[in-house]
Amino acid sequence: MSQTPDLFGPSPAEQAAALRAQLHHHAHRYYVLDAPEIPDAEYDRLFQALQALEAQHPELLTPDSPTQRVIGRVLDGFAPVRHAVPMLSIRTETDTTPAGAEAFDARVRRELALPEDAVAIRYAAELKFDGLAINLRYERGVLVQAATRGDGETGEDVTQNIRTVNQIPLRLRGTEPPVLEVRGEVYMRRDDFEALNERQRGLMAAGAKNEKTFVNPRNAAAGAVRQLDPAIAAKRPLSFFAYGLGEVQGWEVPATHHGLLDALAALGLPVCEHRAVVEGAAGLSAFHQRIGALRDSLPFDIDGVVYKVDDRALQERLGFVTREPRWAVAHKYPAQEQMTRLLDIDIQVGRTGKLTPVAKLEPVFVGGTTVSNATLHNEDEARRKDVRVGDTVIVRRAGDVIPEVVGVVLERRPADVGEPFDLYQRLQGRCPVCASPIEREEGSADWRCTGGLTCPAQRKQALLHFAGRRAMDIEGLGDKLVDQLVDAGIVQAVPDLYKLGFTALAAMERMGEKSAQNLLAGIEKSKSTTLGRFLFALGIRQVGEATAKDLARHFGTIDRLMDARVEELLEVNDVGPIVAESIRHFFDQPLHREVVEQLRAAGVHWPDEQGTASDAPRPLLGKVLVLTGTLPTLGRDEAKDLIEAAGGKVSGSVSKKTTWVVAGEEAGSKLDKARDLGVPVIDEAGLRALLAGDGQET
Repeated sequence: MSQTPDLFGPSPAEQAAALRAQLHHHAHRYYVLDAPEIPDAEYDRLFQALQALEAQHPELLTPDSPTQRVIGRVLDGFAPVRHAVPMLSIRTETDTTPAGAEAFDARVRRELALPEDAVAIRYAAELKFDGLAINLRYERGVLVQAATRGDGETGEDVTQNIRTVNQIPLRLRGTEPPVLEVRGEVYMRRDDFEALNERQRGLMAAGAKNEKTFVNPRNAAAGAVRQLDPAIAAKRPLSFFAYGLGEVQGWEVPATHHGLLDALAALGLPVCEHRAVVEGAAGLSAFHQRIGALRDSLPFDIDGVVYKVDDRALQERLGFVTREPRWAVAHKYPAQEQMTRLLDIDIQVGRTGKLTPVAKLEPVFVGGTTVSNATLHNEDEARRKDVRVGDTVIVRRAGDVIPEVVGVVLERRPADVGEPFDLYQRLQGRCPVCASPIEREEGSADWRCTGGLTCPAQRKQALLHFAGRRAMDIEGLGDKLVDQLVDAGIVQAVPDLYKLGFTALAAMERMGEKSAQNLLAGIEKSKSTTLGRFLFALGIRQVGEATAKDLARHFGTIDRLMDARVEELLEVNDVGPIVAESIRHFFDQPLHREVVEQLRAAGVHWPDEQGTASDAPRPLLGKVLVLTGTLPTLGRDEAKDLIEAAGGKVSGSVSKKTTWVVAGEEAGSKLDKARDLGVPVIDEAGLRALLAGDGQET
């Protein structure tokens, strides 16, 4: 428990110093370590006590006081800052394949004149953040200045805005060298970026002037740092990672780069955990591939990795060439954003009748593949971005995420560009597939086809959703085969899948006897499922995978769910009025009840659950588990289903909130992090014991 101010000492100066020390400590625990020791209300109480003390005694105000993070004066402009040590850029390896790592290692060995049989060079490998480079100058441990890179020799003084970044300490921990300049990257997390844009859209909808949404996190971060009003900058959530040094006086620099990063972390500066010391070209290539696989799951954007010779003495031997260090290189990944031309806008009809505008693009290589289509989400988004046929647009593709148009390059807009997008006018009020009327529900951003399952497009999408991996998991039923089955009139509704015969399938184009046998085997296997999967497969609007599982656990049987009143549905975890009404509306349709009965008659079955209204044991209730590696007999999805059925939650990342990590063969970095954090690690046998209620509590 924190002490109250009157116990800190006999003098106001001692009270202020103690309050500042406590607030710095707790801010570091909260913003850097993500491990707070006190509740927010207690932090606020300490902060308010310091504010009151400084108001009574203005002479006690110091530059490193937590109360000085946001200073309300709007700046006239940014003063130039001459860098004592130039902020140089590093060379970029143009080959985005693992061969780029091999080329860098060969170049370093050549520069050092190492023989072929010499030992491998050790490298520090890090992430290349997609943000804005910043130089932080600390004097006697206190932050006195922050500057942008600028042209490398001269940057801009952005001290007041950088003070609003909670991750950046105003005072270093444990040392007070005369001068220590720390270099790093200011960036914006993806979740913070989405929240910022959501807020911006709200302001725009309310009629606020001079507001806009941002194209990507990097632009949003750079704009916040260069905002002339620090109060506005404070509203744009920024984060920071340290990765190097500028001018240093009176501080012993570690002998290795990885040692430097450890030292910066000890000073209270945030340093990215995704770093490693590797040996030779093979180590660099493995790091590049490992981070590439993690790239899309990171909470922030990166555009590559950085390799640095770890030994600082070797760095000095290698030196610089044309103002670039010979001992470092940026090894990029394929770009996730590119510019291309918008050729046309098509309208696709989804499983629930949703009409989605799709940009037809001049093909462009982005995110590791050639993209010719990208989603515009809905009419409101297309109009907000003012996307018009003929425009040059920015396309983004990250991992398996559907490519999207994120913005228009207005300075490249031709004079003969098309009109603003109007979906209703474009379709003349009719579905492009079945010609049924389209409608837009009050308060909704989406237009929908009213044709339901009489619309072939909705029927096809419903079948693909039903057969999906997280639904009924029918292997071999892809979009081309579904097109053939629906177009030929063989499959009119989902239950027809279970009536398919070998002869009809084998006669399909590009099918063949073996493929037909495999598909029929997949359909037969899908008959044995779980209630949660079955509910998700039905495609009820507003009911995703997690909600389907919650419904199955709560009601236990499909009959109880189909007959549930809205009031009963609202008792289910995370089910609100809109979702409850959607479920009730779905099962009020005789056609949908008939589909359920036909599927049961065809042999689709699942074990009924006890339902939360009973006293059925849920041994993992409230527990958080992380799966890593390959388990001997359980697939990842199967293990997840068992854990969730037992009341547990499966998380994709390890933290101090994790109860157990379940590790199999070839477990990766999650296992290492579990050991670092002291999280218990179990194998499949241990998981089965927990599911049976035999595992020990933590």
